[in-house]
Amino acid sequence: MASFVDPTRLDPRSLDPLLDRNVAWAQAKTRDDPTYFQRMAETQTPRYLWIGCSDSRVTANDVLDLDPGEVFVHRNIANVAHTSDMNLLAVLEYAVAVLKVEHIIVCGHYGCGGIERALGEERTALVDYWLQPIVMLYRKHRAVFDALPGPQARLGRMCEINIEMQVRRVAATPLVENAWVRGAALQIHGWIYGTHHGLLRDLGPTLSSLAERDALPSIDERVLHPVEPRSSLRRHAIEAFAAGSPSF
Repeated sequence: MASFVDPTRLDPRSLDPLLDRNVAWAQAKTRDDPTYFQRMAETQTPRYLWIGCSDSRVTANDVLDLDPGEVFVHRNIANVAHTSDMNLLAVLEYAVAVLKVEHIIVCGHYGCGGIERALGEERTALVDYWLQPIVMLYRKHRAVFDALPGPQARLGRMCEINIEMQVRRVAATPLVENAWVRGAALQIHGWIYGTHHGLLRDLGPTLSSLAERDALPSIDERVLHPVEPRSSLRRHAIEAFAAGSPSF
């Protein structure tokens, strides 16, 4: 006769609660849509590649309200596009050449822990090698950032600049260049997410050709002369950011 196991006395190292949540989730999905997993198993045809931060609060499908299969995802600390990162390059190649995505979204977020570390003084871990391009840009323009009103303003501005820098890096990869030369309908976007209100903001501009990429001001110019985007489609998001938050 099987003995009763008190769930309150389970090994605290056990991940059974997560497995139980998975069962409940799968049952709910099929209850609402009996063919859901059948469709998911057949193929993926995403239109979007999301290059985002590893932060557990910023997940592409949740933020965009998209089902699995609709967005292809690559994430790392501080959403950095290292051109020597074989993981990123493999994801980028598969997304562009095989999945034929139409949009690459580089998305960071305010209050990013990786960016915050890059603005600090400690350099003792492997992550600091990863963040070095951000560190170097910050040091180069330290006087500009120091002139901003407080650490949160500096962090927020660097989060924005980092996204713009990574958009330029993605747009400079031979994979993307070749796609544009072939006439692929591929666009690159730079977005930022506010964890304090859940809204996305398009930092602009959208890139869809070599000419548009080459016409961009340098990242150094963007640090020295920031431009505030005023898209009417995102006015509600801009107003929310302007309202102020301890995360910005």
